[in-house]
Formats: sequence, structure tokens, C-alpha cells
Amino acid sequence: MLVTLFWFFVTFLILSIVLWFIVYFKYEFYLRKFSGPMPLPIIGNLHHVGIKEDLLPSITKLIHQHGHVIKLMFGFRPQIFVSEVNFVEFLLSSNTIIKKSYDYNFFHMWLGMGLLTSFGQKWKRHRKLLTPAFHFKILERFTDVYGNQSNVLLKKLEEVNQNEAIDIFPYITLYTLDVICEATMNTSINAQANPKSDYVQSVKEVCRIITERTFSVKTWDFFYRFSKDYHKEQKAVNVLHDFSNSVIKHRYEELQEHNLKNVKDLENWGLKKRVAFLDLLLTSTIDGNPLSHKEIREEVDTFMFEGHDTTSSGISFTLYCLSKHQEIQDKVFEEVAEILGDDKNAKVSYENLQNMKYLEKVIKESLRMYPPVPLFSRILTENAIFQDKVIPKDVAIVVSLYNLHRNPALFPNPDVFDPERFDTENLHNVPVYSYVPFSAGPRNCIGQKFAMLEVKATVSKILRTFKLLPVLEHQPLLVANAILTSENGLPIRLQKRKL
Repeated sequence: MLVTLFWFFVTFLILSIVLWFIVYFKYEFYLRKFSGPMPLPIIGNLHHVGIKEDLLPSITKLIHQHGHVIKLMFGFRPQIFVSEVNFVEFLLSSNTIIKKSYDYNFFHMWLGMGLLTSFGQKWKRHRKLLTPAFHFKILERFTDVYGNQSNVLLKKLEEVNQNEAIDIFPYITLYTLDVICEATMNTSINAQANPKSDYVQSVKEVCRIITERTFSVKTWDFFYRFSKDYHKEQKAVNVLHDFSNSVIKHRYEELQEHNLKNVKDLENWGLKKRVAFLDLLLTSTIDGNPLSHKEIREEVDTFMFEGHDTTSSGISFTLYCLSKHQEIQDKVFEEVAEILGDDKNAKVSYENLQNMKYLEKVIKESLRMYPPVPLFSRILTENAIFQDKVIPKDVAIVVSLYNLHRNPALFPNPDVFDPERFDTENLHNVPVYSYVPFSAGPRNCIGQKFAMLEVKATVSKILRTFKLLPVLEHQPLLVANAILTSENGLPIRLQKRKL
């Protein structure tokens, strides 16, 4: 028996090596003009790329060795890592290179084929349908959501002892989950009040599993289906889908009760009542046909994921940066006080947020240094040509946003936190496509205006109540998961302001 297993393993290994070389030389014929480290059979260049907090430093090291366009093999999959502005422009401005890469398949169990994961005609139709949901007339009605949920956040932060170091990230994550749930479905999950709820824990569990699949043997469905995480994900997704299904059903019945059948009816109703994104999905049509229940749930769940994870990263790193740069924090506070006055409980309007110009520069600089999505990718569905170099179909092109934003040729002194880079007088120094925290081109982030308003509203609200103090000697160990996080947290200290 053991001898049989041994020869089976040897045969499998030999066949795998032969297959790997066939795949490697198939793509190397085209990619030989690109620089990159020599791969090993089967594993490719996985040994050159670290995981967790080692990933971004290892990519940075490869860039220093091979330049800003690097070819790599991850197992049997050819990749091109890019942090060169012309290549990024070529990729993101394309109307044909819009399909997300293999890693996005990990979201299918939860998000199905929503806006994040779909491509082709379905993506184009849904993108066109959903774009009006982020018109400023709709966005300005969400300031109440930011205000109400940030009040809950402040109460949680006020429970912390003065000057005690806290990791701000978990607080912000629960807050953004509450915000996006209310904005998307006009209901509350009370994540901040009840962080141990089934829904909150299920969101955490699915995000953990998706992240861990990326750099493990579970990246292949065959192995993943035999793991414990597969069944854990099924259980967690059932909780998330049950909640979404229930809210969609209840909201549909409510709209029917008010005889709201189309977007125009909804707009008239919205003059009296805030319209959630779900309402637009329930009353919109594509070619005269309403969206199916499954399609609505996929988009609702997509909003829930994209609207809380990335925003929590953006807010948390902005607060962390402000704690480290007291003079900049003071300037932000002065601007906020000038716009809103001395009343820390003053209601913030859409116009108020738009007028916070210096805060916007601070947020942009934080997003430059700490982009919430540090890596994102597209996969070619047909051969493409860049600067006379043919890139074959099925190659994944990975944009290393972290390294693009820290390219000294684009941003001098890239490791220095300097909001003045984004002053209107200096914007001519920032080349197009060199700064793309929300991606760019046809597949840019549809919710970027919503996200920027939320970051502004949250940071300004916190600064009106607290002065943020640094935790000396702390340096974040950046982890490029589905979003950018810090392995050792983002600790800050809070000092109550005396107004």
C-alpha cells in the first residue's frame, strides 16, 4: 500500500512539474521582455513574496531589483506587478480590460456576481443603473446617518480612560458597518452596541476566510472544499444572506404599501424621507425589467462589504496620521471650528463637509501613504499590447497601489506625510493615474464620493471632541489583506477637548 502511494505521489509530482513547464514556457515566450526573478517549478515565485506583514516589503524589494514592471509566476498563474504610471494608465483607462482576477472568485459565495465581481454586459448594465445612486442630491441626505452613528462611536470612545492607548481600527470597523447598513438598507444592525451579534461575527468570519485563502493551498477550490473554513463560510454566509433577504422582503412590502413603483415616485417620496440604496434597486429597471431578488441581494451585500471594510481602513489610518502630526491636526481642528463654530454637537451639513478643504488634503495624503486597497488586479480576456510588448490572454496584471503612491519619481520624499501635495497650486505636479486610491477609469470605485464624505464627517466629529495623541515609537506593520491593515494595530491616545 505504501509503495503504491509513493509511486502515485512521484507520478503526480512529475506530471505537475511537466505541466508547470508547459504553462511557463507558453507565457514566457511573450513575457521574456519583462524583468523578474527566476521562478521554481510548481511554486513559481511564491518564495520571493512574503505573506501578511512581509508581502509589501517583499514586493518593494523586487521593485528595487527589477523595476516598476515585474513578471512573476504564482504557482501556475502568470502575473505582472505594476507600479509604473504609464502602465497603470494603460490598464485602468481600458474599456476592455475590466475583468477582475482569480482572487475575486473568493467573494462569490457571499457577493455572487454583484458590481465588485461581475464583468461584461452584466457589469455594464448594473454600473449604469447604480451610478445615479451616488448623485450629490442623494448623498447629501446621508449626513444624518454619519451624525447619528458617530454619536454612538463617541460614546464608546468616551468610555476609554484618558491617555490610554487604544487600537482605533476595531472601533471604526463597527462604526462603518453601522453606517453602511443604514445607508444601504435603511435599517440598523447595531454593530457598535452589539459587536458579538451573529451578523457582525459572520462578516468578520467571511472576511477572515477570504483573506487567508489568498496565500494558502486553499486558493484552489479542490483543497478549500475539504477544509473546515469552507463549512464555516457556508454557515456565516447563510446568516448574512438571511438578514439581507429579510430586509429586502420587508422593504419591498413597505414600498408597495406606499405605491412606489419607479424611481420618480421614489424621488418625490425622498423629499420627505431619506432614500436608501436598496430603495433604488427595488424601483429601478433594466430594459423595462426589474432586478431579480438575487440580483438585488448581490448588490446590497456588495455595498455592505465595500462600504465598510475600505472606509474603516481610510478613517483609521487618517486618525493615526493625525495623532502623529500634531501641527497638521491643529490646522484641521481650526478649519472645522471655523466652519462649525464652538458647539461640538452642531449638526453637519453636506455643504459644511464640502468646505473642509484642508481636511480633504489630509485625507488624500493619508490615502496616498496608506491606500485602503493596496493591491488590485485585472485579468486579460484577450491579448493586449503595451509599448510594443504583447501580453497574452489570461495573464493577471496586479497594480501595486502602495508602491505607485510611494514612487519617488512621482511623489518626492514619499514617506513624508505632506498634505500640501494636494493643494490646488501643486496638483500639476501629480501626474494623471499616479494617484488612484479609488482606482480610475471605467471600473473606478462607484462609492468614492460617499466614502470621502464619510471620512470627512467622522474625522471632523472625533476631532471636535478629542485631541489625538501619538503612541511613541509605534510603527505600523502593514498587512495587505483584502484591505490594508496593521498587524500591530493602529494605537492612538485620546484627550478630551475643553471647548
